Amino acid sequence: MITLRTITKLNWEECIHLKTKQEQQSFITSNLYSIAEAQFIPGFSTKSIYFEEILVGFSMYGIDPDDGNYWIYRLMIDERYQGLGYGKRAMQLIINDISNKEDRTDVIWLGYKPNNEDAKKFYKKVGFQEVGLAPWGELIAKYSFA
Repeated sequence: MITLRTITKLNWEECIHLKTKQEQQSFITSNLYSIAEAQFIPGFSTKSIYFEEILVGFSMYGIDPDDGNYWIYRLMIDERYQGLGYGKRAMQLIINDISNKEDRTDVIWLGYKPNNEDAKKFYKKVGFQEVGLAPWGELIAKYSFA
């Protein structure tokens, strides 16, 4: 059973110790930075990802103040728990959470580094379609509810 839980004073420190595989570390910002960043972006949520009572990952998403659309800024699964389907289930829960919000948009956006082949395959598998390269250098993909 995978669940999303709000980052709180009880779990934030455990969350910042989650790590990706060594070869993935250049692809994602640290959870510590993300938790701090979310304090300054109104409407963004930081969520811990649990398998039963075991913390396995982290996510951050919300309405981007620049374009008014939902963006998934971060999704990571700790190296010890990758390849077990937790990321896919967590993404389904994130999409479901966004789809149930009153202010939901018709699409969800995300970006990833062009050389991150694992992310490219994963996001395609969960329903995101690549739309092109952003000015800041990331590949942009969208998920459409329609």
